[in-house]
Formats: sequence, structure tokens, C-alpha cells
Amino acid sequence: MTLSATLSGHGATATGRPPRTTLLVASAATLLVLMNYTAPLATLWDITASLSLGHAAQTWTLNGVPLGLAALSLAAGSVADDFGRKRVFVAGLGVLAAAMVAGAFAPTATVFVLARVVQGAASAALLASSLGLIAHAYPDGHARLRATSVWGAMVSGGIAIGPIVAAAPAPWGWRTAYGVFALVTGVIAVVGAVVLDESKAAVRRRFDGLGVATLGLGLAALFTALIQVRDGVTATGVGFAVVAVALLGAFVAVERRGREPMLDLALFARREFVAATVAALFTGIAVIGFFSYLPTLIQQGLGLSPLSTALLSGLWATTAFVVALEVRRLARRWPGWAIVAVGMGLSAIGTAALIGFLDAGSWQRLLPGLVVAGVGSGLVNGILPKLAVDGVPVRSAAMGSGANSAARYVGAAVGVAVAVAVVDAAGPDLARATDVMLAVGAGLAVVGALVMVLLRDRRR
Repeated sequence: MTLSATLSGHGATATGRPPRTTLLVASAATLLVLMNYTAPLATLWDITASLSLGHAAQTWTLNGVPLGLAALSLAAGSVADDFGRKRVFVAGLGVLAAAMVAGAFAPTATVFVLARVVQGAASAALLASSLGLIAHAYPDGHARLRATSVWGAMVSGGIAIGPIVAAAPAPWGWRTAYGVFALVTGVIAVVGAVVLDESKAAVRRRFDGLGVATLGLGLAALFTALIQVRDGVTATGVGFAVVAVALLGAFVAVERRGREPMLDLALFARREFVAATVAALFTGIAVIGFFSYLPTLIQQGLGLSPLSTALLSGLWATTAFVVALEVRRLARRWPGWAIVAVGMGLSAIGTAALIGFLDAGSWQRLLPGLVVAGVGSGLVNGILPKLAVDGVPVRSAAMGSGANSAARYVGAAVGVAVAVAVVDAAGPDLARATDVMLAVGAGLAVVGALVMVLLRDRRR
């Protein structure tokens, strides 16, 4: 089946519009979100030179969007369910466009990092509401699988295209990409406002402001503590870690006692929800996080240009994009947990195959591992969206999507911080440090695969 056939869908919405209209707009926004997310991966050195980034600022540049995503994905999901998925989707596009403009014109590292955090928050609104819109437009199991596979493929597609667009020669260097992204975002916002149908839960809940505050501040403290690890165990790092534990503990207490929490903790009694959330977490840590830092090491160790590095890294993401589109065929025969487990296993094999590429001094040495890891990532990206919405009641579709996105990008931010810390701790030999980082990433992917086997639904 071709991509166009996949997008065609079946049936129509309440206003007579075919569901493929929703899928096209939601997928376009998701593609753009991931392009923006990954834009700095191949241009970090150029941004560093332009804004005089220190080591901590470099890590925050990579982690700004994941922080915003992780902090507000749950809130965005709940707000979208309660106040309207279309309304949140269009508003998120508007905020994202403004934050992109701020990033394009950022005069300092602080302004740029803050713009990235706001971009992440707006992206959270888009990802949670877009998957909620798709779940509403495609209530049928088989049609939903096809639609969510396309949506998941856009994640891989954005990862592939973003760094290439950002690294392409342009009049204003790396800043140009953010201006282009802002323009396209505005166009999608206008189209979405015109063609999308509104959907929301039947009963509106109270906004969980205390939950948002404790989760957001707790994650910020956690990421700061992880970044401090590169300087060793310090009083500052320990202090942030203690604050993180206290705030995240307070978040759990608030959600447990709240009458209308943004995360219903009763969902953790559902095996499908737990499996989808854990899968997203390990995907973020072992795949997105480690592969976010890999282009910097490739560029530094092999002396490749930003564009060459982006094209090379794009092989992994493009492979994932193609595979994600075909996951629906495999899902007819295999349960979701098995697809995730195999995907994580292949990611581990592919990551391990990259070990030694700097000693070899050849970019060709990377190709087999990138392809294998790309297949693994595509399997996971293709099935996770369906697991996210299938693991929760229909009325909580965006909550399920938000929880999945939060887990994925908490993992991504943790993964980047861990990768940077491992490279720093491994010593001054960049080749050896890179190999240690890749070994750790492969090991984490293996753990993710084993956890999925343990969480499998034994009824299938």
C-alpha cells in the first residue's frame, strides 16, 4: 500500500470531511516539530561559536526542547481533552512560530535556550493534541493503526530532515532554518484553523495547575542535576537532585489526591499503558538521547562539515521513516510489545556496530550500524502512537498521548545528559570515550527490550 493510500482513510468526520484531512494536517505539524527539535544536532558547533556557548549551555541547547516537551506534554494532553484538541493544536502552532522567531534572532545563549524551552512547550501541545485528533478521526482499529503509523513515521522523518535543513548553506547561517520553520508553522496554523474539526471529552475537568508546576520544576531540577554530573559530584548537583526528588514526589502526591489530575495514576494499573510508557522512556534514553549527541562526536572526530554530518545521520532517521510506514503490516501478526522489543534489540545491535568508527577514521564504517539502528527505531516509532492511545479510555486519548510524549522526552533529555557525562568521564581520548558512550547506549537499549518482554500481555 502506498503512502497516499494510507492517508486516504475511510469514512468521514461529523462535518463530512474525510479523516485524511486531519491526518495530513496533524502529520505535517508533527514533522515540523521534530525538524525543529533536531535542527541543532548538526549545527551545535556553529551555534556555539555564534553565541559563545559553554559546556552547560551546549547541553541545554540540546535539552531545551525536551524539557518543554516533558514538562507540558501531560498538561497539554489533559487541556486538549477538556478544552478542545483543535483549539490547543492551533494555539500551540502560534506559540511555536513566535518562539522560533525568537530563536532566530536570539542575541545570547540564554535567550536562545529559553526560546528552545518555549518551543518544546508548544511542541508538547501539538504532539498531544495531534494524536488526540487522529484517535478521534480514526476510531476503527485497523484504520487507526494505519493512521498512527503515518504519524509515527513523521517523527522519524522530522529527525532526518531537520538537521539537513539547518545545516544547508544559507544567508544567515543556522538562524535561517528557524525563520523558515516559523513561516511554515504559520501556514499550518491557518490551514488547521480552517479544515480541522473540534473534538473534546464529554466532561471538562479542572486545570491541574499545581501538578503542572511540580512536574515542570521537578524535571528542570532533574535535568540541571544531570548536567552538573559532568563536573563530578558537587554540592550544587546534589542540591538540585534533592530538589528534583522532592518536587517529583510532590507531583505524585498531588496527582494521587487530586479529584481531577492531569495524569490519572489509575492508568498505571493498565498493562498496556505501562508498556507504552516504559517503551517511550527507553526509546528516549537509549535512542533519541544518545543519537542526539552522536552527530557532534562524528563532526568533531571525523572533521565532517555540518551538512555532511546531517546527511550521514539522516541515513538512520530515513531508514526509520520507511520502516515506520510499514509497521502496520507487522502489527497484524505481532503484538505491540513484541514489535517494541525487537525494535529496541535492533537499536542495540546497530548502536554496538558503531563502536570503533573513530579509530577506523572512516564515515563508511558507520553505515551498517546506522541502517540497523534505523530499522529498530522505525519499528518502535511506528507502533508507539497506537500503543499510547489504545492503552487508555477513549475519553483520555490526549492524556495517553501526553503521557507517552512526556516519557519519551524525559528519556531524551536524560539520554543526552548521560551521553555527555559518559564521554566526559571516559577521558580525553575521544575515540575511546565515544566507544564507551555507544556501549552504554547499546546496553540501555537491551534493557529496554528485556523490560518489554517482562511487561508483555501473556494473553496473546
